[in-house]
Amino acid sequence: MKTLYGIQYLRAFAALAVVVFHAAEKSGEHFAIGAAGVDVFFVISGFIMWVISDRRPMTPQGFLLDRIRRIAPSYWLVTAVMVAGALVGLFPNLRLTISHLFASLFFIPAHSPSNGEIWPVLVQGWTLNFELFFYALFAGALFLPHRWRLIFLSVAFGGFVLIGMIFQPTSALLQTYTRPIILEFLGGVFLAELWLRRWIAGTSLGLACVGAALSGFAAIFLMGANFDETICGPLAMALVYGMVSLEADGSIGRVPLLTYLGDASYSIYLWHTLAISVIVKAAGVMGLSVTPTVLAAVVGGTILGVAAYELIEKPIRKILSGDGLRRRQLQRRPS
Repeated sequence: MKTLYGIQYLRAFAALAVVVFHAAEKSGEHFAIGAAGVDVFFVISGFIMWVISDRRPMTPQGFLLDRIRRIAPSYWLVTAVMVAGALVGLFPNLRLTISHLFASLFFIPAHSPSNGEIWPVLVQGWTLNFELFFYALFAGALFLPHRWRLIFLSVAFGGFVLIGMIFQPTSALLQTYTRPIILEFLGGVFLAELWLRRWIAGTSLGLACVGAALSGFAAIFLMGANFDETICGPLAMALVYGMVSLEADGSIGRVPLLTYLGDASYSIYLWHTLAISVIVKAAGVMGLSVTPTVLAAVVGGTILGVAAYELIEKPIRKILSGDGLRRRQLQRRPS
């Protein structure tokens, strides 16, 4: 799939928005608009998966295996670091149980023994529970002829949300998978279908979509309203649609730094809270005020994420790639 620089830039900004959100939260401040980065991620995920499936044939099993290879190893490693830190007393508020750890590692929504929320050991991993759910339904769609896949996904996602609205389930599993936020993946799929059919806006309308989305996020922040999926989902869709429209019109060029941060966005998302926790505690000991603390935490969290991308994610992906596996198999063969 050809690199879509607009998508890469949105991935970068979404990851950095989440970093700022957590840095501010840990410092006693509020940057609620940063939480909308998750909504953008979900729409992008739906968009990318649909485009990839259109561009190259894939089996449901191959798709799921590829996705698990992509997200699980780094996530498991960060979770292991969190567990080790909790065992030596670095995270005194983190309570561990075998059942919750098992659920966390296998992307099963469960109530945290630390606070009762439906969170895994690594809190930001809650989004991965939704991602795996999306991947599972998407793999189901791959069993069908292409013309039926969009209908299947629409019925499946709509059905789960309808179940949640009617029955209001209390189990952690159904509470998670019937939330309207799952429709953001479907929104990304619909945008991808529009993009593949070349039903896209021109420069003026693309800019208007981006401007309207950013203005909407800013307005919610300034008014102190809740950042929930019913508002942020449509705004995230408008933002993604505007960006891919501008790119198709040739209005977006390559910016190396933003492209790189887009590539590293997953590692930044996973690892940043570890650095933020350490920096905020150190800043408290040194008596730093809030602003320099937040800035240091954002920089530190981003740097740790980039380091993890280079030293952990990239090597793991290379090892687990098809080429890497084939090379190791050839090396094991007797000469």
